[in-house]
Amino acid sequence: MSRRNSDSKAAKATPDVFVGLLFVSVASLITGIILLVLELNRYAWQLG
Repeated sequence: MSRRNSDSKAAKATPDVFVGLLFVSVASLITGIILLVLELNRYAWQLG
């Protein structure tokens, strides 16, 4: 039985459009959380 090709240079995955959409969605979530905290601070909101 022969060994499988485990060369690390052979097949490198390239990022596609879905990886880009993932970064856009994470950035949107972080921006939304920051804006929510800023809005809540206007009403003397405290964490905890």
